[in-house]
Amino acid sequence: MGYKNNRMGYQKQLLGSRSVVKKDNFAIIPHDGLVKNTIPGFENVDVSILGTPRLGAHFVDYIASFQKGGKHTGFGGEGIETVAYVVSGKLKVSDGKEDNILETGGYAYFPASVKMVMENAQDDPTEVYLYKKRYEPLEGYEARKIIGNTKDQTPEEYEGMKDVLLWDFLPKELGFDMNVHILSFEPGASHAYIETHFQEHGAYLISGQGMYVLDNDWYPVEKGDYLFMASYVPQAAYAVGRGEPLAYVYSKDANRDPEI
Repeated sequence: MGYKNNRMGYQKQLLGSRSVVKKDNFAIIPHDGLVKNTIPGFENVDVSILGTPRLGAHFVDYIASFQKGGKHTGFGGEGIETVAYVVSGKLKVSDGKEDNILETGGYAYFPASVKMVMENAQDDPTEVYLYKKRYEPLEGYEARKIIGNTKDQTPEEYEGMKDVLLWDFLPKELGFDMNVHILSFEPGASHAYIETHFQEHGAYLISGQGMYVLDNDWYPVEKGDYLFMASYVPQAAYAVGRGEPLAYVYSKDANRDPEI
């Protein structure tokens, strides 16, 4: 199986972890605890499973390191929508009709039932955050393929705060039942208040360090960690550290009325 950080064998320090898992509520999975998984469809890819229904999520997400020649033969499936975000490197994605090259900051959304074929487009490893979810159709609306790069966007000042920036991956249209964003906090910045809401999140930290409140307790987090936040979990972040913002790529369900 192995570990994402390749830290194995005899250790000099006592065993310990920042991991906190409260199923159906929230989870913090530090980068040192992430294991490599063997999953059909991934070839020459070091992939770690993150959020799943076993944790309480209504989606599945992963962090994957595509090695030289690494590929996936068809991510997704019938009724499943998918997202890929390139944390670093270069990735080729294809829907079988058109190929697109995603470089660092690039992302692809494929609508339900359109499988995403992926291949590393460079010799060095390419790190990719992946997400899949069963699409919730809405009569009269539909989703469509989206290709973009955050480097081509002007970020939004989150709730008017100049040191908290937001990038949206998908348009605000009812055809989409979810979105993926990047939220970035300069050191010392924070949410304006502790959020409590219906939407759930999976979040992979792509830079920096911070303190995150989850269910009214504060936890240290840093680049490479994964967070799961179920519906109604109180949540907020403070950025700490020096030299780089606390930033994370995260998913959110959207644009649908809760079922009774």
